[in-house]
Amino acid sequence: MEYTTVKVEIKDGVSTVTLNCPEKLNTFSTALARELNSALKELDAERAVRVVVIRGEGKHFCAGIDLTEMKGKDTVGLREWIRDMDAHNFTIARMEKPVIASVHGAAVANGLGLACACDLTVAAEDARFGATAINVGLYCFGPSAPLSRCVGKKRALQLLLTGEIIDAHTALDYGIVNRVVAREKLNEETLALAAELAGKSPLALRMAKSSYYSMSDMGYEKALTYLGEVFTLLCCTDDAKEGVDSFLNKRKPEWKER
Repeated sequence: MEYTTVKVEIKDGVSTVTLNCPEKLNTFSTALARELNSALKELDAERAVRVVVIRGEGKHFCAGIDLTEMKGKDTVGLREWIRDMDAHNFTIARMEKPVIASVHGAAVANGLGLACACDLTVAAEDARFGATAINVGLYCFGPSAPLSRCVGKKRALQLLLTGEIIDAHTALDYGIVNRVVAREKLNEETLALAAELAGKSPLALRMAKSSYYSMSDMGYEKALTYLGEVFTLLCCTDDAKEGVDSFLNKRKPEWKER
């Protein structure tokens, strides 16, 4: 599929999805939201792709949503619009493949939500994060779900209710990002992490991510029981046997994806 607001590239098992509206600071328009969501779904179904990276073109990762699109919409129209703005949060959680955010500049409002929704996040030293909707009489409803799962109640509410903007190192301390790197090395470091994941068993990665999201809302004992069953199934796969054998015999594994 051809896109106008995002760019999609695939190389060595890693797909890079670039938010490509730099003149609008990569804010979420309806077009961008729908194309991003469609691209993610297509890439999850693409056998050649093992890991997905999301980045932003230009000076910023993503500066939120296009508030001009709110004008003239009734309740039904707003509900449909908001569904578009939040759709990627559902899709990323349901994807079998790991998704990494590569963040520079501003990642605020929906940009913050996107960074938090991704499975892993690498941030440049110039990255800034904020749940800024409260400053214009709104609230980051959609982003609050992935944000709270990254940082917990107190820090989530601090960001959501004050609208303050934090730097990359504070975001690292809060648990919003996994790594902070020099701006000039952001792409290199992100792709290195993606390549590391792409070298793992694709089957193990899929089962790992799926089971993590499935058990997140379970009670403790139910989660342990469920994870034990998934582990049993993984142990029965050819990839698990190959991985163990290659480890014991000190050789590189050849994944069979079954």
